Amino acid sequence: MKAFGKILGLVLLGLLLIIVAAGFALTHLFDPNDYKDEIRQIARDKAHIELTLNGDIGWSLFPWLGLELHDASVATMVKPTEPYADLQMLGLSVRVLPLLRREVQMSDVRVEGLNLRLNRDKEGHGNWEDIGKLPATAGTDTTGTPPAATEPAPETGTVAEKPPQPIRLDIDSLTVNNARVEYTDERTGKSFSAESIQLSTGAVHDSVNIPLKLTAFLSANQPALRVRTELNGELRIARALQRYQFEDMRLSGEVTGDPLQGKAVTFSAQGQLVLDKAANVAEWTGIKVSANQLRALGELKINDLDKTPQVSGGISIAQFDLAKFVDSIGQKLPAMAEGSLSKVELVSRLAATPTSLALDDLNLKVDDSTFSGRIAVEDFAKQSLRAVLKADTFNVDRYLPPKSAEANSATQVRQAEVASTEADAMVGAGSTPLPPAPTKDAWSSERLLPVERLSKLDVDADLTFGQLTLQKLPIHNAALKATGQGGLLTLANLRGDLYEGNFETTGTLDVRQPVPALNLQTKISRVPAEKILESQGKNPPVKGLVTLNSNLTGNGNSQKALIETLNGNASFVINNGVLLNANLEQQLCKGIATLNRKTLSGEPRGKDTPFQELKGNLTLRNGVASNPDLKVRIPGMTVKGDGDIDLRVLGMDYRVGIIVEGDTSAMPDPACQVGDKFVGIEWPLRCRGPLELGAKACRVDNERMSQVATKLAGDRISEKIDEKWGDKVDPKLKDALKGLFKR
Repeated sequence: MKAFGKILGLVLLGLLLIIVAAGFALTHLFDPNDYKDEIRQIARDKAHIELTLNGDIGWSLFPWLGLELHDASVATMVKPTEPYADLQMLGLSVRVLPLLRREVQMSDVRVEGLNLRLNRDKEGHGNWEDIGKLPATAGTDTTGTPPAATEPAPETGTVAEKPPQPIRLDIDSLTVNNARVEYTDERTGKSFSAESIQLSTGAVHDSVNIPLKLTAFLSANQPALRVRTELNGELRIARALQRYQFEDMRLSGEVTGDPLQGKAVTFSAQGQLVLDKAANVAEWTGIKVSANQLRALGELKINDLDKTPQVSGGISIAQFDLAKFVDSIGQKLPAMAEGSLSKVELVSRLAATPTSLALDDLNLKVDDSTFSGRIAVEDFAKQSLRAVLKADTFNVDRYLPPKSAEANSATQVRQAEVASTEADAMVGAGSTPLPPAPTKDAWSSERLLPVERLSKLDVDADLTFGQLTLQKLPIHNAALKATGQGGLLTLANLRGDLYEGNFETTGTLDVRQPVPALNLQTKISRVPAEKILESQGKNPPVKGLVTLNSNLTGNGNSQKALIETLNGNASFVINNGVLLNANLEQQLCKGIATLNRKTLSGEPRGKDTPFQELKGNLTLRNGVASNPDLKVRIPGMTVKGDGDIDLRVLGMDYRVGIIVEGDTSAMPDPACQVGDKFVGIEWPLRCRGPLELGAKACRVDNERMSQVATKLAGDRISEKIDEKWGDKVDPKLKDALKGLFKR
């Protein structure tokens, strides 16, 4: 037996030596380069591609079937002179014996200098669509010969062959060096490229983790961007289950380009990726994403990959400085208060499709404010924004841009005019001449609305706030409902509690026409007037609880244009108020003293004038409000007024009458004691000047005072006639005399 074993061993050794010798002889005696033309023809006939082999073909036979291809290119048969791919070298080897079992066991696969060029022409046709196709003329028969009869169909009784088993793929490693992929679109002029592609893997086996590393430089021309990327992880392929996993995925890199204005974005992403083609599901779990200062965690799941993909998951963004982040990516936020958007964080559930995105169960913190609710973009193409949010507090003023230099300059000019007028009016507690009417514009002519953006806006917002600060006004329990579509913006409701009162506003803004049109309805109930004015940095001329109803329209895209076209009507009431630094009693006293031909003995006393009610109705025409029925109820007297308020310059011009209602109590000066003869007399005042002066702009109307004097003189003569003649004169004659003197 030992001898037989030795003989068998020697035989096997001899066979091996013969096979090796035969392989050596075959590989050295047979040169595949002699058959390049045949190889090209096979590529044309079988694969319908144009193969160009400019370099040598190297090969080995056993135990590895090795192949090396140098300087080769591939083109379509449609455009054989325009290669879509070329490479410097392709090297691979395959074990011979496993091929007999339909197994592919490969050693290291190496690809050097691969260039892939993809192009879409002006008609939208991509060159990759022609791969494997013959030219249109090649399959066309122009001779008119009828097509050959088709072969008879196989008998139905034949047993169908079993589908071939999938080839098992085993590769020791895959290496790609210095590859390049380029894509151009002639219709748009856009181009994308991936350069310096370096790919290396470990052993590639089915259902086994495959270490992978990929680096590349990506670029685009519209806009000009360049991205450095590096991808690491372990890839697991289960072909039988159609399941693909990318475990411990780590993507990092840096982005530069024109949109970043010389800045750079450093980014990274981690997590576990799974693609289950059998279930049409993909998942990304353990997400960790960073971009400069931004850090986010989350998980995503995509269903219905074979239909319309449905994305669901959750996202959490740690607190970061949004203002600094925006600056770090080369962008600029609108000017706002210092420190704004310095603390932003987000937690939300996410749902999306290729055309929509929704953030549900949203918890958003912005500086000192916390929002909860839902934000959704229902259609990316239409930018359809939907928002249902609730906030504890929010200061709108903090995020509004400051006034421009032009607006500030105009404001300062008018403030100077008002200050000068007010200083003169306060001298001598109303003894100075009547203030002049203001002349300086009170409104900015700068562009107010981004009409182009508003015309495309598709929005439906329902917002509530525990406290909303707007124009420095503290609005409690605020609620806003607004919609916008097709250039028509509708304010369905804006309401809230303001100090001790409340307000409600509705309206529309129409930007479908060249000049924006505003329609606004406002209701204010028992809001302190002085606090509104004080919040705007103004000294209030009046105190009291304001109730206002208005319906106004205006056209234009600036404050000035809107005011100059303001039309509509309004009614107002101020209850339990005070005219500050305005002593109407002193003005009345001055008028009475004049008629009494006396001089006021004491110094004028500057004091306020309390009133029970101040009310009236306004009719607005092109920025000027007519108020024919101003009424003020003051203890012991009634004040009536008729005048205009010019909203363009915030000026007023009123003719006022004060009527003493039987109160004959002591006046501040002996020279102006009322007495019974002055009861029921309408004492005339003229009020003119900036609206900010209020009643401080009122003076005795000397023009109309002569009429009062004439009436009083007529009354005294009538009394004398009655005293002297009594019943001695015919009553008709006596009445005629009284009427004559009164006239």
